[in-house]
Amino acid sequence: MEANERKFSVEVIYVGQGDAPPEITSRLGLPPGTAVLVRRRRYLVEGQPTEFATSYIPLDIAAGTPIEQENPGPGGIYGRMEDHGLVFERYDEEISARMPTEDEARHLSLPAGSPVLHLVRTAVASGRVVEVCDTIMDSAAFVLFYSLPAR
Repeated sequence: MEANERKFSVEVIYVGQGDAPPEITSRLGLPPGTAVLVRRRRYLVEGQPTEFATSYIPLDIAAGTPIEQENPGPGGIYGRMEDHGLVFERYDEEISARMPTEDEARHLSLPAGSPVLHLVRTAVASGRVVEVCDTIMDSAAFVLFYSLPAR
């Protein structure tokens, strides 16, 4: 956004303990019903919502750290995890396209008939899953680009 000189902002909707859907606790390697730290945000470009993201972080990683704050500081939550000795190994992403739920369409102010991209990122550090981020994106606002080695 900065390179294109477009105004970008983030609305923090919620940060606190909560429940994660069963598919998220499964990805985190936690039993169903285990409380996690939930970080819910909405991203806007020039005032227009483009993305709605919810991060789920195990409490043993987040509790008592700046990760529990609305603004965790420079480098965000990953920077704070690194401060505590975690070494990031990889980020696995699953992307699908679909029609939004009513709630998703409302959060993104989407016109009727607008599809979304659903991205689920699993962050792995020091041999364990440390975050699952469930993101809904206005498909008209994004171009996904990947460069992968041939070998």
